[in-house]
Amino acid sequence: MKQLKLLFIAFSLCLQFVQGQATQHNRSAGPKNNTEIIYHVFQRSFFDSNGDSHGDLNGIYQKINYLQQLGVTAILLTPLYESMYYHNYFATDFYKIDRRYGTMADYLRLIKELHRRHMKFYMDMETQYVASDNIWFRDSYKKPASKYSDYIFYTDKGNTKPVSIVAGITDFTGYDGVTRKLVMVNLDNKQVQQFNYDLFKFWIDPNHDGKFDDGVDGFRLDHMMDNLDNANRLPHLFTTFWRPLLTKLRAINPKIKIVAEQAEWGSFGIDNLKAGSVDRVFAFRLAFAIRNFNKKELMLVADSTLLQTPANKQQVVFIENHDMQRFADAVKGDPGKLRVGCALNLLIGGVPSIYYGQELGMKGNKGNFGMTDGNDIPDRQAFEWYKGDEGPGMAYWYKNGPWWTKNNTDIPNDGISLEEEKNDSKSLWNFYRKIINVRKNNTIITTGTYTNLVNNNDHVFSFMRYNGHEKFIVVVNLSAEKQDVAVDINADNKTPITALMGSKPLVNNNKFRLSLNEFGVNVIKLDTH
Repeated sequence: MKQLKLLFIAFSLCLQFVQGQATQHNRSAGPKNNTEIIYHVFQRSFFDSNGDSHGDLNGIYQKINYLQQLGVTAILLTPLYESMYYHNYFATDFYKIDRRYGTMADYLRLIKELHRRHMKFYMDMETQYVASDNIWFRDSYKKPASKYSDYIFYTDKGNTKPVSIVAGITDFTGYDGVTRKLVMVNLDNKQVQQFNYDLFKFWIDPNHDGKFDDGVDGFRLDHMMDNLDNANRLPHLFTTFWRPLLTKLRAINPKIKIVAEQAEWGSFGIDNLKAGSVDRVFAFRLAFAIRNFNKKELMLVADSTLLQTPANKQQVVFIENHDMQRFADAVKGDPGKLRVGCALNLLIGGVPSIYYGQELGMKGNKGNFGMTDGNDIPDRQAFEWYKGDEGPGMAYWYKNGPWWTKNNTDIPNDGISLEEEKNDSKSLWNFYRKIINVRKNNTIITTGTYTNLVNNNDHVFSFMRYNGHEKFIVVVNLSAEKQDVAVDINADNKTPITALMGSKPLVNNNKFRLSLNEFGVNVIKLDTH
């Protein structure tokens, strides 16, 4: 799916400190939105619990302590449902869990344990397309009399011409070398709409007892569009499909959160938030701006992203995901840039999302193996648990193929592994823990109002979150050279100032004066009461 999505994106852009311990408190005491930190997991590559080299649900269960030690409060998995593709998009059966991941019992045990520890769980869903192995297509192709005849969008009466998906793709080859048809589902069909409601409802409350301890806390809607693929086949989905569906789901559990992956990565996702009725979108333009280390771009995009977002809606702030070149790869492993990326990811606002292994500085970039989903495997490599990159739980499911010999970045003794970084106070992993702690202790990051702060240095980006007299300020050096800066701020020598990270600024004529090391990060709190 993602290789196809990138083709569509290019086309559309051309057009426009503590080990977590289990507790027994009521789940309602869990993290609120202003303390939530999502850990985005490509689960097949995370931790293998049974020795088959595939990451699985029990592997995640065994690593909940790790997640809590890092400081995250929620996990987002890529799809779990049965599919012929390794990434599990294009479902064969939406109700069945991929057997490589485990059983429904394994799933329920994981969900209940996460909830017992006051953590949240989000499920990735994509029901707009299916592959040719799905019964909707198998039973209806060239069979107009099939009960599934109108489930698939056909353009002829004989059901021989299904509508293609993103960028006109009709056939797609998996990394296993098998080619399948990919087709658009008819979301205008009332039976399809009912199926979606029943499906989403099932994952919200699998045992139908109304308690939700075994259900998801929300969904990620993959490739959400009003006019699906701009094909003018389904040009009105916000009104006819998404809003009605989400309204009914919220009637079941008003606390669920819906995040849309807006298909137009160059947009701010505002239409999805307003017309699409979702709670959150992904801050793609901000993610790209952070990678560019350009002050003017960051100021423009951060301001637009965070201030255009409607009240009570949120942006999910990230710097990498399962469809993108790893941030560490993009910045060539530069330690300073990795720390700046971490700080902006977690402190600029919104709901932060960390892609598994990002906290270690794992690398990976897309391959070039033709029209195949194998191109994305380098961005989805095994989490590096060990110094020597071998040991129990390593999820090397992809070893048999060119993606291993040509694009493998899992190099022993390279300083990138949990074993190497955990006990190193100067490691990227420990820096993530430090920044996460700063965020958790300063909820004004998400409850306060965002504003860019003017300064006199083209290499220094500065912003503030404020709420009345309380102000939280971040000043970041975007360059590899030491920089002096004066930041405009309403403060004087008597203003109480706390340096949460970096040196305490000098205050003169309502300006902060700082000297920042290369890629330095200063975090300051003040009270102007």
